[in-house]
Amino acid sequence: MKRKVALITGVGGQDGSYLAEFLLDKGYLVRGIIRRASLPNTKRFEHLVLKYGASDEPNTPFRVEYADLTDAQSIRKVIDKFRPDEIYNLGAQSHVGISFDNAESTININTLGPLRILEILRQSYPHIKYYQASSSEMFGIAQPPQNESTVMLPQSPYGIAKLAAYHLTRLYRNAYGLFACNGILFNHESPRRGFNFVTKKITKELAKIVAGEIDKITLGNLDAKRDWGYSKEYIEVMWAILQHDRPDDFVIATEETHTVRDFLKESFDLVGLKYEDYLEVSDKFHRPAEVPALLGDAKKAKVTLNWSPKVKFKELVYMMVEADLKEKLEEAGILPIQPGVVREKGYYLNKAKEILSYRQNNKNIESLSTENN
Repeated sequence: MKRKVALITGVGGQDGSYLAEFLLDKGYLVRGIIRRASLPNTKRFEHLVLKYGASDEPNTPFRVEYADLTDAQSIRKVIDKFRPDEIYNLGAQSHVGISFDNAESTININTLGPLRILEILRQSYPHIKYYQASSSEMFGIAQPPQNESTVMLPQSPYGIAKLAAYHLTRLYRNAYGLFACNGILFNHESPRRGFNFVTKKITKELAKIVAGEIDKITLGNLDAKRDWGYSKEYIEVMWAILQHDRPDDFVIATEETHTVRDFLKESFDLVGLKYEDYLEVSDKFHRPAEVPALLGDAKKAKVTLNWSPKVKFKELVYMMVEADLKEKLEEAGILPIQPGVVREKGYYLNKAKEILSYRQNNKNIESLSTENN
């Protein structure tokens, strides 16, 4: 039987790498798109290249090509080459704060990029199923909880760009009969999250504090409320949306909301620190317009797709803190790098507490490193 082919834009991102793994396990041939960059941006899927090789053979399970959502010809070239059954458009300028400083390029990538793909499908490949990565930022200042029927009032160029792409996806579905769907995903995190997102900044800089590299973390608005889920679970529902019997739009969320302060406190509590002792607040990280509260109502996805999240707030924070502690403590030489060794849950949290205790008692941290070798 012919294997399905999936094309993922933004395969080098958090969601793209998890989705590639998921679809490969489903038996798909996965083709990814990344933008050319002067520094490597392949870290999140390098393990897949090692596993499947870098062959150009048609049946190679995993392949990556350079293309750019701002360049219609490069997108068409990749679609012509791979003739995918499904396209997951996850590529984007994905940072809300940066969109205020780079509004034009955000619109070009996040709105015109989807339009370029949809036009290619309309003209040449109307049978290809299309998934658009929409965002809870489209709701903006709309009162929570927010669902598929909530009025959308975005508060950033990013939110506006995503909202335009959302409506274009719906237009091409209704006007041209494309199987084009929106997944309106609320905030979703993981150990693979990029550093310029507040959750990753908190967990990564906490690890630096434990390692003794810094003694302060600087943040902006601590009172913003977000509905945080787990990226690795959310990509599963992306696939489910395209397997549904008709194209539609779905809100994906945990239906719980927490403040940035909650995330900060939970992270520091895990290693026995009071975040107040390490926090600086700066207006530098406040945005010209803020989204005060996002809380998803995912009832439609639960009923229609039989989907619900398993990983909630505390477990998500736990896994992110553990992952960043492992990476930093090994990088700093405090703990040895031991490939293939799987530690019990909580190992790195316990080591962090041990390190902090050594430092508090003025004991030489190098002795801890020696003990762990």
